[in-house]
Amino acid sequence: MKGVAIEGETANVATDFAELVKARLTLLVLLTTAVGFYVGAQGPVSYLALFHVVFGTAAAAAGAAALNQWWERKPDALMNRTKTRPVPAGRMRPIEALVIGGALSLFGIVYLAVACNALSAVLAAVTIAIYIFAYTPLKRVSTTNTIVGAIPGALPPVIGWAAARGRIDAGAWSLFAILVLWQLPHFFAISWMYRDDYSRAGFRMISGDDRSGERSASQSVFFCILLLVIAGLPAFLQVATWVYLPIELALGGWFIAVAMRFLRLRTASAARTLFITSIIYLPLLLGALVLTKS
Repeated sequence: MKGVAIEGETANVATDFAELVKARLTLLVLLTTAVGFYVGAQGPVSYLALFHVVFGTAAAAAGAAALNQWWERKPDALMNRTKTRPVPAGRMRPIEALVIGGALSLFGIVYLAVACNALSAVLAAVTIAIYIFAYTPLKRVSTTNTIVGAIPGALPPVIGWAAARGRIDAGAWSLFAILVLWQLPHFFAISWMYRDDYSRAGFRMISGDDRSGERSASQSVFFCILLLVIAGLPAFLQVATWVYLPIELALGGWFIAVAMRFLRLRTASAARTLFITSIIYLPLLLGALVLTKS
């Protein structure tokens, strides 16, 4: 029985750690970093170098997520969707989250500097700094936090590109722009679905006084249309072949159609469909980029 109890405690600790570092979000960072490295690589791809940049960036992202949860532990306790996280629920002490977050962040930056190059390490440090010291406090001050928060979310493919080439080219910025624009309808859908939760915690979101959903949905449509245009840039910049373009247009058209459905219906179900569509859209688009790399 003692062995079963220990195994159960170990499983709980592992689950809490995964939740602290936002494992699903970190997996997305891993994916976008890998794509940035792969499409940015010139000549044969070094899979050892790919591992290094993905590992280092994932560690930095996990650390930033833990620091974010340490900072927001009190408002998290007020929201239904976050109150069961390990720190607000009391299963982990705040100092533990702070130490884990700080250690992972520092490790990720140093690892990138040693195993990849200084540029990728600097970009990781900038990503963490914006996420923790700009986006996190801004959430309680201004609705512009969504735009600011999209910046660190869009930097991982640039880190991958920098690790591959040692510099940042127009192709890297096109990936950055795609990730920025993708995050906006993705997050507008979430924030409208959980608008009462965010308001209860004191977070300033455009959905806060958008009871009808018109503002959130119309903004989603606008940024989906803009994404359709910008996501075609890799073909024009010769990052991908022209085969990529019709795939991108088809995916973008689908994304716009779902956003327009949200605008027409303005229901929680329509917002959830947009959120799920955004999760499917991104890996499909990134997969098209990888398969059509120039």
